[in-house]
Amino acid sequence: MTLSTLIINIGIVAIILTLIVGFGFKKHKSWLMTFLQNFCGVLFIFSGWVKAIDPMGTAFKMEQYFVAFESTFADTWMSFINPIFPFLSEYSIAFSVFMIVFEIILGLLLLLGTKSKWVTWSFLVLIVFFLILTGFTYLTGYVPTSTTFFDFANWGAYNKNNMQVTDCGCFGDFIKLEPKVSFFKDVALLLPALYFVFKHEDMHELVSAKWTNIIAIVATIGLVFYCLNNFVWNLPSTDFRPFKVGAEVAKIKEAEEAAAGNVQVLDFVMKNKETGEVFNLPYNDYMSNYKDYPKEKFETIDQIKTEPTIEKTKISDFVIETFDGGDVTDKYLYNEKYHFMLVSYKLKYDSEPASITTIDTVYVRDSIFNEKGILDTVIVKTNTEEKVVEGTNYIWAKSLVSDMIEIGEFARQAIADGNEVSWVIGGIGEGQTEDLKKEFNLPIEFFTADDILLKTIIRSNPGIVLWHNGKIINKWHKKKLPSFSEVKSQYLK
Repeated sequence: MTLSTLIINIGIVAIILTLIVGFGFKKHKSWLMTFLQNFCGVLFIFSGWVKAIDPMGTAFKMEQYFVAFESTFADTWMSFINPIFPFLSEYSIAFSVFMIVFEIILGLLLLLGTKSKWVTWSFLVLIVFFLILTGFTYLTGYVPTSTTFFDFANWGAYNKNNMQVTDCGCFGDFIKLEPKVSFFKDVALLLPALYFVFKHEDMHELVSAKWTNIIAIVATIGLVFYCLNNFVWNLPSTDFRPFKVGAEVAKIKEAEEAAAGNVQVLDFVMKNKETGEVFNLPYNDYMSNYKDYPKEKFETIDQIKTEPTIEKTKISDFVIETFDGGDVTDKYLYNEKYHFMLVSYKLKYDSEPASITTIDTVYVRDSIFNEKGILDTVIVKTNTEEKVVEGTNYIWAKSLVSDMIEIGEFARQAIADGNEVSWVIGGIGEGQTEDLKKEFNLPIEFFTADDILLKTIIRSNPGIVLWHNGKIINKWHKKKLPSFSEVKSQYLK
């Protein structure tokens, strides 16, 4: 679904609700106000609902915004606010749930029409907040990588590849919107927001303030529980991401890469370093006269290309590696065996210096006569001695220890049955993984991948993904992992 289709559908629903309010309940005071109440109310309820299905996704998106703000304000006169962004990132999931519930409740109150002053000002504040997020990200498209956001004099032509956050997350993973599109959407919503503030007395009221309070409280409790259920105890009830159950990842990746390979360059966006002039140069002209555009005088800012026939998704970035950089992606994409992938985008642990005792064996060379009476040299073990070296002691989070009791036993049973099991982890090194293997007695392989990719694959940390011939057979939240015998009877055909 596109944004235009969504807006049309919401507009139709808003018209129907407006007619019901006006002719059914006879509560309207202004047809325009009632329509805008219903339109914005339905829009906010839908926007919040698709995010409530996957609140962890919104939390990840907020983390991206916080990182972008932190890097932007660093080394500027506003750097004093930078410490707040890592703090906010730590509580991004709580912030996510709050914003989602607030958005839905605000949409519901717009439909009901009660508490008009509080609702209208809250709506305006939320729209302004969204404008700051999407507006900032959109404007970074004008900031070349060689300069900073506040160096306005060196801003260049808009290039979406310059943006640190590539989609706004306004509708979760249901619809991907570029911040540029979302920014102008929020600018448009600013108009009804201001209209609500100045003309709130024209808003329809369907129920009394008492019933509004009851509805809001019950809805808030229900929504909080629903949000928590979709990441604390279960995976999202609906998966809008490309790595959904049943996805033929290998085939999709091949198709996306083929489409990307067929993209053609139409123009080069060039900059004259001496004059600062930016201009488009057709590809054929450049190839025919490239000597006229030496790198000393001209800089290639961007390339204008044809659109790929298949839109790129995160599947194109699906790469799994060993800790020394070896590519093992085919182990998941082209494997006739069933493969259980344990996924952890982040593991919590503490570390402390530790003295580690190792056994050091001493060998010496000795000369002896062999069986043929010829003098020969052999290496002889003389003795062993204990040696103390400085190392690191890793203290894994109690939650991980608890999770791995069940998951570890599941993995051992799967291997004993002839299946493959690996653990793909983001953000740690080989030393930590070796400690993990010893700590939990896991006879499995450890690999690594980009943490954003792992967050996209499954919303559980850790989570379990069953692969077969490049297809995702099923996924399980760590708290909803069935016994291996159940999985075997149902999926390992």
